[in-house]
Amino acid sequence: MVYLQGLGPRLEHQHRDVEAPHAGIQPEVESDGHRDASKKVREPRSEMKFSAEIEREILSWPGVSAHSHRFGGREFRFRAAEIGHVHTGGNVDIPFPRSVRDALLAAGHAEEHHWVPNSGWITFRVRGENDLMHALWLMRLSYLRYLLKTAAEPAALLERESEQLHLSPRFKSLLEAFLPKPAKQASTQAVPV
Repeated sequence: MVYLQGLGPRLEHQHRDVEAPHAGIQPEVESDGHRDASKKVREPRSEMKFSAEIEREILSWPGVSAHSHRFGGREFRFRAAEIGHVHTGGNVDIPFPRSVRDALLAAGHAEEHHWVPNSGWITFRVRGENDLMHALWLMRLSYLRYLLKTAAEPAALLERESEQLHLSPRFKSLLEAFLPKPAKQASTQAVPV
């Protein structure tokens, strides 16, 4: 996890605390100005290079495979479940449950999906190196919710990943919903006959 090793602590952003997805990088709060700026300013590296770096990192995660996406780009799956896809133009689309999606939007970590805004999907535009790290942070959140369902020790995994990803208590509690429920204990009392 080359890119995810640089994740860091909380940062001040626009006079409020925002849980930072990575060190030294302030998450973008979506605004009309941000949208306009994203159309005008691009780092000289091509979106294709970022897509290749995203693919290389995500494929290093256990159980992930890459496939052609039906609308162009690359789709990433954990087993049969899509954890997200990257379009050739640099848009990263990721499915989340509505609760997680709403929290990501409220924190300014992503935008509503560009085609289906009233769904659980989010969109994030990769415009530079900092965006690349943030896109990987978002993909890791999606991956983690599926991984928790299959892990031998899901609670311990959530603790480790929460620390590594510097998840706020809110995001950690949202992911706790994906921990497998303990099996109900069979009653040891005799049933009256």
